[in-house]
Amino acid sequence: MSGGCLGAGSTIRTRIALVYGGVFLVLGALLLIVVNLLVRAGTDGEKEAIVARAEEVAAVEAYRIGDDVGRAANEQMLMWSCMALLVIACGAVVVGWWTAGRVLRPVHEMTARARRLSERNLDERLAVRGPDDELKELGDTIDALLGRLETAFDSQRRFIANASHELRTPLATQRAAIQVGLDEDCGVRQVLLDTNRHSERLLDGLLLLARGERGLAEREDVPFAEVVTEEYEDAAVAEHGVVRGSRVLLRQLVRNLVANAIVHNVPGGFVDVRVAGGVLTVVNTGPVVPPDGVEILFEPFRRGEGRDRTGPGAGLGLSIVRSIAAAHGGSVTAVARGAGEGGGLTVTVTLPVTVTRS
Repeated sequence: MSGGCLGAGSTIRTRIALVYGGVFLVLGALLLIVVNLLVRAGTDGEKEAIVARAEEVAAVEAYRIGDDVGRAANEQMLMWSCMALLVIACGAVVVGWWTAGRVLRPVHEMTARARRLSERNLDERLAVRGPDDELKELGDTIDALLGRLETAFDSQRRFIANASHELRTPLATQRAAIQVGLDEDCGVRQVLLDTNRHSERLLDGLLLLARGERGLAEREDVPFAEVVTEEYEDAAVAEHGVVRGSRVLLRQLVRNLVANAIVHNVPGGFVDVRVAGGVLTVVNTGPVVPPDGVEILFEPFRRGEGRDRTGPGAGLGLSIVRSIAAAHGGSVTAVARGAGEGGGLTVTVTLPVTVTRS
């Protein structure tokens, strides 16, 4: 701990100790002065009456007179001391409240600035000003951390952009070579094309998942019900709502939910899609999912029961849905339907809306 001065190098603990020590020293001195003055003023009248009475009585009563004087002084001292202590205590609370507010003001400012930060404005800094104490050191440490996070996010964005270009090109070249170099009646041709398309879907899913998890750089007003009906014409619209976000990602969210409900269905089953404001509900029949296995379906590369890695999907559908919903400030929940209901899931996406109309 540094020295006891209030200069640039003093610590918060030192300054608080000196401030409160000085405050209570002053208040204690005032307490003593006030109590003594009040006691003296209060006992003057009692003293005059006792002295006048002592001139008319015998000396044997002097002791009793002394007791009366002591008792009167003590009563006055106790009464005024309690009153003065109560007043000074209230003053100490007020002074302490004010002092703590002054000392902790930089903390409140740092908290307010930190709440405004996100992955979209990591270039901003807390920029704490003031003496070189623990609070200044904390602010500088947070600013350094923000700098490292900004570098990491920029690196991630560049990686996604580069990966999108570098990985798509060889897959497209591979598909063209298969289509041109192999005859249509070649049995291996279709297997290679299916594998190529599966790799492309996996790549698209991974890039979309990464895009959703890093947040939205730009937002626009998107009529959510319109997006839903574009992807599923039979969707029931109970209420229209406008969502601030990315139209492309919201369409992908709806597309993934509908595709998941169709792919993981049973013969003769149904898919029901409803939207009300910013709430999208997709219900489908399908295999019975254990209640404790619902959350696992939102993990990447997880598929429904009976499906393997050679299936048509990449196991990223619900993961992408949750990621896109989170990027828009929303949430996704799923509830397993029982065997009596035909199995399957009820998936609900809730997004914040800016405008709602019937």
